Amino acid sequence: MSAPSDRPDSSRSDRPRDDRPRDDRSAGSRGDRFDRSAPRRSDAPRGDRPTGGGYRGDRPTGGGYRGDRPTGGGYRGDRQGGGRPGFDRRGARPARPAVDLPRFAAYQAVAAVHRDDAYANLVLPSILREEGLVGRDAAFATELTYGTLRHTGTLDAIITDAAGREVERIDPPARDALRLGAYQLLHTRVPAHAAVSSTVDLVRSVAPGATGFANAVLREIAGRDADAWVARLAPPVESDPIGHLALAYSHPQWIVRAFSEALGGDLGETTRLLIEDNERPPVHLCARPGLADPAELADEVGGAPGAFSPYAVYLSGGAPGELPALAQGRAHVQDEGSQLVANALAVAPLDGPDGRWLDLCAGPGGKSGLLGALAAQRGARLTAVEVSEHRARLVEQATRGLPVNVLHTDGRTVGADPKLPEGHFDRVLVDAPCTGLGSLRRRPESRWRRQPSDLPQLTRLQRELLTAALRAARPGGLVAYVTCSPHVVETHVTVTEAARRAEVPADFVDARTLLPAGMPGLGDGPTVQLWPHRHGTDAMFLAVLRRG
Repeated sequence: MSAPSDRPDSSRSDRPRDDRPRDDRSAGSRGDRFDRSAPRRSDAPRGDRPTGGGYRGDRPTGGGYRGDRPTGGGYRGDRQGGGRPGFDRRGARPARPAVDLPRFAAYQAVAAVHRDDAYANLVLPSILREEGLVGRDAAFATELTYGTLRHTGTLDAIITDAAGREVERIDPPARDALRLGAYQLLHTRVPAHAAVSSTVDLVRSVAPGATGFANAVLREIAGRDADAWVARLAPPVESDPIGHLALAYSHPQWIVRAFSEALGGDLGETTRLLIEDNERPPVHLCARPGLADPAELADEVGGAPGAFSPYAVYLSGGAPGELPALAQGRAHVQDEGSQLVANALAVAPLDGPDGRWLDLCAGPGGKSGLLGALAAQRGARLTAVEVSEHRARLVEQATRGLPVNVLHTDGRTVGADPKLPEGHFDRVLVDAPCTGLGSLRRRPESRWRRQPSDLPQLTRLQRELLTAALRAARPGGLVAYVTCSPHVVETHVTVTEAARRAEVPADFVDARTLLPAGMPGLGDGPTVQLWPHRHGTDAMFLAVLRRG
């Protein structure tokens, strides 16, 4: 299907029209609605989740519908008239479908995220294949899906105001369609008339009784641009800076507060981080050492060498899963920050033997793949532990052909499991299950699922895994504690408490010396926090300890 004329002609069309700090806007009264998230736990397979490990503690919380699936159609299997919008009962495709297919694909993905706690990066590719979307159509559907998910909080506040009713009271199919329409109106170059008419067509197919209501709400939204809506709805920055930033940049207030605390209370830098969280992140590849040269891989895939990791390659676009280098095991998709923290463990100076490495929370296998390739070059062997059976299989796939032994067991059983003896390993990685707040730009739906109540269970698990890792390391051995979260409770508090409570002595190693020379913004040490707005990576935390 060719792209319709109302479609944006730039790959940057999902970006806000004004990314400047929005701290000069007028008062409003709706900023507090950004702390909402539904409490239902995800039923998605653990192996598909963004945080490391496979423990119950790393399940993302929240849903969107809390079991109240609509009866008015809109979802697969219960659409009125049977089949997809624009298709007759025999499944024959008409000459012109009633609903624009890229927009309908985005709707299906957004609906699955909110209805089933799905992850967009898992459901969207299959939807695009099913609808036969490629090229610009696929890019447009992807833009609408991820943009709508990133901005859901702000869009819901605007829809609530425009509709005169709480967004939770709107029928779910109509609600998701309105979110897509509002996103097009406020954050893309799609003309207002096209955004309104196409969304009304979508509502007519998935929630026919709400067509007139949707038309009225969208026309009300179209009366202001994004900045004017923020000025109307956000609390004053002078009296409630966290609430203002939460509404202006579509993050829950507790996450904005956690980011601000991790950044020393610097609201300007917090704003830059929130802006970066709402940008489409680039795809990073890891050229596996000994199997691919980064410069040659960059030429092969039409990318560019990374800024910091010696193995990173930046892709400019396209589908990385189709690259021969990935199918051949010469490279894998991995954020540059993840490469840096795994490599830091491998390059840390170590006295004595150096042949037994351990990845204690290995799923889905990205860091194990890099460590396994490095181990192969140095005559070492990696033991990769994963508690989830599904994720253990992913680790096996990711490390095929490398000197890696995968164990399907709980990493906390060090000392009790004969395959995980105490005082045995030279280098140990703990890529601990966490809230995943450091990768919200890649997993935008996670910001609306996580809650502060997730932290106690997660931090307890993190401490238990880190103390198990210290037991597993030999005297003089190294342990790297890593999380994809900047929350101080998951980083500094966890690592300090675990080291204090450990049955074996441990000293901090200055992790800054284990990262590339001249890398900016690494702080005062001995731990390191990477940031999207400083380093272009996920917000990875790294602490390195040496067992006494």
